Amino acid sequence: MTGNLQHFAQRGILLTREVVAAGVGPRQLSRSLNAESWQRVVPGAWAAPGTELTPWVKARAVQILHPGLTLSHRAAASLHLIELLREAMEFTDPDSPVGRCHGFMVHRTPITPAEICTRRGLGATTPLRTVRDLLLCGPREEAVVAVDSALSTRVVGGVRRTRLVTTDVLTAACATHPTRRHRAPRAAGWLALADPQSGSPAETVARLRMHDAGLHPLSQAELLTPGGRRIRADFLFVREGVVVEIEGYAYHGSRDAHRRDLDRFNALSSCPGVRLILRFPAVTVFRTPDRMLTEIRAALTTPKPQ
Repeated sequence: MTGNLQHFAQRGILLTREVVAAGVGPRQLSRSLNAESWQRVVPGAWAAPGTELTPWVKARAVQILHPGLTLSHRAAASLHLIELLREAMEFTDPDSPVGRCHGFMVHRTPITPAEICTRRGLGATTPLRTVRDLLLCGPREEAVVAVDSALSTRVVGGVRRTRLVTTDVLTAACATHPTRRHRAPRAAGWLALADPQSGSPAETVARLRMHDAGLHPLSQAELLTPGGRRIRADFLFVREGVVVEIEGYAYHGSRDAHRRDLDRFNALSSCPGVRLILRFPAVTVFRTPDRMLTEIRAALTTPKPQ
């Protein structure tokens, strides 16, 4: 039967049980799979020859094998272009007897048809349900990063998307969760730390680090250059005249990017009331935040020049 396996495939995924149910013997199937170079994705599911075995292909195979599984939490967030601190394949199935399936975490919480949508051919929780799940499950920094992203218009992976949720609707959704309402107060506290104007996950984490350290600058403060140009600073300590800028992971390697970087720095430096600009890369925010906080405190306590 070499050459005929494609007839059994669903969205490029072939299930062993369906081919055997059609009358093909296991040995014959094994020979055909090898002859045609099909690739095993998970036990019982195979990807068409030449398919790149990405996590999404594996997720598709798992959903075809187990139709009751809905992509949720971090997996659904990735599909909705909600930025995260870390990605993971997660599913929700209220009827699942176990907490894992083919190595993936399965959350056993109620889910309604209205909370399910389709993205990239995969069944996933809606943006509202997804962000609610992340807020109720935590941890805090991961939840607030996702909320900041979902509350704002963002360019993620080169794609510009609109705001996905609102604070009021999200607050109500957490408070009415059928089984986790006891977590609503904690979720509300985390939601109060969110800032739709945050420009990146690194900015969100930096803001949380400063908040925990008792430092409360203005976020996305609008400044005016002597020439009348409006420019936003990531963070501004108004009284001390200290600006804190968080640099993303992207390397400013081109001449145009370097020029824009210098132009922004010079524009911020020229704004009345700005005494000092501190710039921190994302790696410092994530890995050595104490260093960032120490430098900020030192700058805030340095007397202004007379």
